Amino acid sequence: MSISLTFRFSIIACLSAVLLSSCSTSKPRVITKSQPVLYNWNDDNGPGEVKIRINLDAQRAFYSRGGRPIGWSYVATGKPGHSTPVGTFRITEKVVDKYSNAYGWIEDEFGNVVNGDAKPSTPVPSGCHYVAAPMPYWMRLTDWGIGMHAGLIPEPGLPASHGCIRLPKPLAPLVHDVVKIGTTVYIER
Repeated sequence: MSISLTFRFSIIACLSAVLLSSCSTSKPRVITKSQPVLYNWNDDNGPGEVKIRINLDAQRAFYSRGGRPIGWSYVATGKPGHSTPVGTFRITEKVVDKYSNAYGWIEDEFGNVVNGDAKPSTPVPSGCHYVAAPMPYWMRLTDWGIGMHAGLIPEPGLPASHGCIRLPKPLAPLVHDVVKIGTTVYIER
């Protein structure tokens, strides 16, 4: 049994095309590091009050409704020198579009951050301006300015804030929608 010469050449041509397409003439593949899963949300909107438990050691929040788990998330709480208080709290204020009156940054006229950890009292160089830190989906827990809000979680599992509890940005509006004034938040070690 012999394979036709035309068939042999077409097999060789196909193999050559596959081998040559992997050479340097094609664009290099960019391998990106996968992003960690920051939260899981499965609210059934069923009966019962929503409660939140935040574990500072694990840098995680656990959400329940009527005793049923409805989700978890990483959080970023107070870094050294800016601790997040431990205890039982109740949400006393909800604001969708809030800005900090205590922290922010200074940027130049082109929007480049020149001081990423500024206060309103920090001297502002000429040609620059102070920007108050946004705290979207704000949920106040204390009279002295500690609350939960959407924010960056730069290293899941590690504290990063000035004392507030930062929630993953896509999750914060969901939590903000299901809590009410008076919702219990437990913060523990």
